[in-house]
Amino acid sequence: MSTDTLSTDTLPVVTHWIDGAPFEGDSARFADVYDPALGVVTKHVALAGRAEIDAAIASADAAFPAWRDTSLARRQTILFKFRELLDAKKGELAELITSEHGKVVSDALGEISRGQEVVEFACGLSHHLKGEFSEQVSTGIDVYSLRQPLGVVGIISPFNFPAMVPA
Repeated sequence: MSTDTLSTDTLPVVTHWIDGAPFEGDSARFADVYDPALGVVTKHVALAGRAEIDAAIASADAAFPAWRDTSLARRQTILFKFRELLDAKKGELAELITSEHGKVVSDALGEISRGQEVVEFACGLSHHLKGEFSEQVSTGIDVYSLRQPLGVVGIISPFNFPAMVPA
């Protein structure tokens, strides 16, 4: 199938996820998703164009002030919940990785576990987000540093670790 247009077949389409909901977008470009073990197309994935990227950035930018203003304790609670969701859904996630990337289920489960370790590390990160203060580094001069959320960031992740690297 061409990546330029979507045929009228009945395979599911993986759309974009923007602003907490499926987002169809305007690009009208799609790519096939193969089951690597069988070599057959199992679904199609929508490819993003500039409009979809701009929409995703705008959504993240709009969400940033609320996240920035959320207490460290609340952010930590959210990360712990994410960790629990990863644990509860790891079998389902491993099956998705297997069907879309060709990893055996045991390897996919291992990747999910490594991703969980990253999330667990992030759960304890609030202690390291404290700033520093030094009195009298020079006569009458105090120095301090603040650690604050940066805002919108992006990642282009390698295909061979689709869960661990983004985690």
